[in-house]
Amino acid sequence: MALKATIYKAAVNIADMDRNFFHDANLTLAQHPSETEQRMMLRLLAWIYHADERLAFTRGLSAEDEPEIWRKNDHNGIELWVELGLPDEKRLKKACNQSREVVLYAYGERAAKVWWSQIEGKVRGFENLRIRYIEDELLTQLTAFGSRTMNLQATLQDGTIWLSDAQSNLEIHFSEWKESVVKEAR
Repeated sequence: MALKATIYKAAVNIADMDRNFFHDANLTLAQHPSETEQRMMLRLLAWIYHADERLAFTRGLSAEDEPEIWRKNDHNGIELWVELGLPDEKRLKKACNQSREVVLYAYGERAAKVWWSQIEGKVRGFENLRIRYIEDELLTQLTAFGSRTMNLQATLQDGTIWLSDAQSNLEIHFSEWKESVVKEAR
């Protein structure tokens, strides 16, 4: 018998001070049976960081030809491709060719640092690629916010996310491993 996805609901209030964007969203996240709770919460955090009325979760791990999150324009072109993990150069090149902007959220300290040392030179020329890394400790603290029903508040300013719920507060910074030449349109 195949395992089914675990469904999470998140009511998120977003105040993005950098973009003067304020938004309330009721999100449904399906955690794939092979997806860790850490990865799912990072996926939610990436959605919060790039929040927009057109931003959508994709089929994710169930579809090899789609990112985790994307934003499409009126002509069905991909404006933003959000990826998680440590993909190979071929996948990043494909993403950069299909989307105006690509943002990768890397995690998993030991594997990520080895991956970065091997791929850094190969992706240097991908001008529309941005790579962010989240430290293991921060990701563990973020995962503590995870529950089947979440009510979250997020304030974004100067690249920092302040995330809170009824019990906890967390200040999140990403390490910027690679900047994009494309002006970020979070």
